[in-house]
Amino acid sequence: MEKISPGFYNALGATIMPNGVNFCVFSKNCTAMELLFFDRMEDAHPSRVIPLDAQFNRTFYYWHVFVAEVGAGQIYAYRAYGRNAPESGLRFDGSKVLLDPYGRAVATGPHYDRAASTHFGLDNAAYAMKSVVVDTKQYDWEGDVPLVLPYSKTLIYELHIGGFTRHPSSRIATEKRGTYAALIEKIPYLKSLGVTTIELMPIYQFDEQDVPHGRSNYWGYSPVGFFAPHVQYSVNRDPLGAVNEFRDMVKALHRAEIEVILDVVFNHTAEGDHTGPTFGFRGLENRAYYMLESQKALYANYSGTGNTLNANNSIVRRMIMDSLRYWVGEMHVDGFRFDLASALARDEEGRPLANPPILWEIESEPLLAGTKIIAEAWDAAGLYQVGSFIGHRWAEWNGKFRDDVRSFIKGDANTVPTFTARLTASPDMYQADRDASRSVNFVTCHDGFTLNDAVSYNEKHNEANGEANADGSSSNLTWNCGVEGPTDDPAIEALRQRQIKNFLLALLVAQGTPMLLMGDEVRRTQHGNNNAYCQDNDLSWFNWGDLERHHEILHFTRGLILFTQSLECFNEEMFWLNSDTIHLTWHGTHLNQPDFSPDSHSIAFTLAYRGGHVHVIFNAYWEALTFELPPRGWRRIVDTGLPPPDDFRSPNTAPLLPASPYTLIGRSSALFLGE
Repeated sequence: MEKISPGFYNALGATIMPNGVNFCVFSKNCTAMELLFFDRMEDAHPSRVIPLDAQFNRTFYYWHVFVAEVGAGQIYAYRAYGRNAPESGLRFDGSKVLLDPYGRAVATGPHYDRAASTHFGLDNAAYAMKSVVVDTKQYDWEGDVPLVLPYSKTLIYELHIGGFTRHPSSRIATEKRGTYAALIEKIPYLKSLGVTTIELMPIYQFDEQDVPHGRSNYWGYSPVGFFAPHVQYSVNRDPLGAVNEFRDMVKALHRAEIEVILDVVFNHTAEGDHTGPTFGFRGLENRAYYMLESQKALYANYSGTGNTLNANNSIVRRMIMDSLRYWVGEMHVDGFRFDLASALARDEEGRPLANPPILWEIESEPLLAGTKIIAEAWDAAGLYQVGSFIGHRWAEWNGKFRDDVRSFIKGDANTVPTFTARLTASPDMYQADRDASRSVNFVTCHDGFTLNDAVSYNEKHNEANGEANADGSSSNLTWNCGVEGPTDDPAIEALRQRQIKNFLLALLVAQGTPMLLMGDEVRRTQHGNNNAYCQDNDLSWFNWGDLERHHEILHFTRGLILFTQSLECFNEEMFWLNSDTIHLTWHGTHLNQPDFSPDSHSIAFTLAYRGGHVHVIFNAYWEALTFELPPRGWRRIVDTGLPPPDDFRSPNTAPLLPASPYTLIGRSSALFLGE
């Protein structure tokens, strides 16, 4: 058998076959291609160069070759030669070592340097990321299958792999902190909190140097490949180790009945604008992978990061679908949250499409039928589609829930009508033929203030980012309760505790799918930084000492999650307003007399369902109000105005109250369970 043969064009990427590996990559306009092998990541020169002949190794626009006697672990890359004519959208640079867009693993050595991939004509071999051959079939899943939990029984916990366990207080071995393996050790905590689904911030291999001022790209919204797990999140920094360690984590979470959703970034890459580096896509086929401006030398920027992936180009669309199928089929993930998903709704000229092919293809793909698909239904160029995103399977991050709940709880005028809409799965935004649980409700997420900071700061404090506090949103709908930042004033601290509990109650009783930000249950703070994308330090990390420091909030959150998850009325998929089994009644301080006027700051509602009754009151007014209760016996489960342990009581310890008026102090809320 020949050691090198033409190979096959019908399997993109590096495919392990009997006796060797088949390599295949797309490039329409290049005139010559080389496959490079490296013995070590940091080698300045390839150990082997295999020229691909356009006559024998090219079929249509696919370059391919079979190489015998190589296998898993082989480090490889490409060089693509052709015209460098930015005015025509062509950016070939034969000096650049290029990643395989379908590479299942990426190697980054100690000398990796983003800048080396930026300058035209500079050989970057010693400093570039490179792809690694992976045998994806060699893993024992031990019978693992997807969990397929319904949205109505889901509580999402947005989590950063590195930040969750990197703090020394995690009590994880030093070499293991901030890794997939470390997360496994914290599964009992997630279970005790009532988490059913973790949403991992980006774990596709990303460029940690894609950040100004020499800092680190902590969040990871800077992908270089869509098939490779981020190797820096692995205890074993061998890229093959990262693949299996990720799968070990998924398998362990599934055993604990916790789903894994990936936050995926298909709207842009780390190659940035026209001044950015060449990692792979730009150097292989710039005109296919990116949306270009009319003059072609510049990139359309609907992502706010310098470029926009051309998601509805047939080549890119296929890559996205192949990536999703890979992560579900081979890596067993349970779903995806699509960053700036509205960017995927634009055509190749950037115009919004009524029926975007890629989004419909994701919705209808059979392999994804049992997964959760969640859209961040906006982009960075003004396309806002919350409530109008395509299809029936797509769930949406409900940004208006965050804004309207924040406005009501902090006491803004004319907020009761929108607050009640958010409590009932936003029927003013979503069609009744969709499940109510497709509204993913959140008060905080990675992008913005933490819950603690939302009640502690009026203004952002992002000076540590080195951008003169100009980055991050200046419109946050937050209130510091009287003092900016930390305080020793017991009255202000008590008010902040109360406001946090009010937010949590609103989140967990609202119809829809609740999402909690990592650490909000223990008042994690970023000291007023609402854009900590470059803060890979204890500003962003989960401090496990907060479990004891803020045990009151943890006890409240944990109890409320487990309580609401146990009730039928909070697991209803149909809109309450249209349900045959649940009856919703609105009240004000008087029964059946809700006050929706601009000056109102309170609302109450009763849910009558087959299993019983729940009555909830929100008093966002700054003074005490007395509310009539429906005529029956009630057990007081929650009163955020009371000190622990009376702020939350489980049903078997909750006091039984008569059906008489109930007084709530200013800025507090309550929940009662009917006898």
